[in-house]
Amino acid sequence: MTHLWVRAEQRPNEDRVGLTPAGAKALMDVGIRVTIEESKTRAIPLQGYIDAGCDIAAENTWPDAPRDAIIFGLKELPEDGTPLPHRHIMFGHAFKGQHSGKALLRRFREGGGTLYDLEYLVDETGRRVAAFGYWAGYAGAAVTLKAWAAQQHQEICGPVGAYSDKHALLSDLGRALDDTGKARPTAIVIGALGRVGAGAADLCEAMGVTVTKWDMAETASGGPFPQILTHDLFLNCIFARPGTPVFVPQEALAADRRLTAIGDVACDPDSDYNPVPVYDRATTWDAPVLRVAQAPVLDVMAIDNLPSMLPAESSEDYADQLLASLRTLTDLDSGVWARARAVFDEHVAG
Repeated sequence: MTHLWVRAEQRPNEDRVGLTPAGAKALMDVGIRVTIEESKTRAIPLQGYIDAGCDIAAENTWPDAPRDAIIFGLKELPEDGTPLPHRHIMFGHAFKGQHSGKALLRRFREGGGTLYDLEYLVDETGRRVAAFGYWAGYAGAAVTLKAWAAQQHQEICGPVGAYSDKHALLSDLGRALDDTGKARPTAIVIGALGRVGAGAADLCEAMGVTVTKWDMAETASGGPFPQILTHDLFLNCIFARPGTPVFVPQEALAADRRLTAIGDVACDPDSDYNPVPVYDRATTWDAPVLRVAQAPVLDVMAIDNLPSMLPAESSEDYADQLLASLRTLTDLDSGVWARARAVFDEHVAG
């Protein structure tokens, strides 16, 4: 019997989960055994999984799970260097030149396990079957607007946290923008036709922010793109890959610009293809922005688990998208799982 083991997330400020109780019941109905770890922080309460008939395991006991279990989580594992013998489903951040990814792949090589990276679960056309992108864009635009609002008080953006729902976020953000006493800023979104860009644009428009929407057609020239510097905010919603142009180069820091806040929602600072190479590390909930220039100021928001700001909504949305693929876990040698395994095999051998 195929056995899916849903682990508790061990990263701070990570309350999401990729399977709802209804989804777990649907998997059990097709013969998949589902184990859910207890969690102190998961946005969806454990009782729903108990009521659905899932097996329950203690928090963070996945390393001792049966070797044939498929371990399912979202964000990174603890970086303790231990070999990984299981099959894992998660966002590994290991296939695009990320330096931390090399250590993760080494752990899989040493343990003999396999990574089915959620970012590389794609259909026959190469489109991802499930993504948190919309909510990443939505929350990323919100934090970037918070950064802009703080600048109007000659301050730097303070800590951010999770919200019960998007209405609470919009209410809080609206007050922050109103308190500046200034007209709403302007924003440019690159990647506006994708899920991430759509979320970013929707948040901006909900806040009365005028948005310029760019996608592949507008960036096909490869740059430079001086138009970006004429907006108050720039929201990068294009994931780094070979051939991605540089949108804001280092020399822009000293240029004559209106731009004072960048939201790098894609957040690949340690990728070889980073299109926003004016910063070198992700930001955090406690310190949401990096100030990379002073005259005028320029703050970069690059939080890499943005959908966790709206954990219940983003979990339910993502789990609904992913469920059809999870139903096919009984056949890992075809479809989305075979394609993801091929990507892993290519990189783990490198």
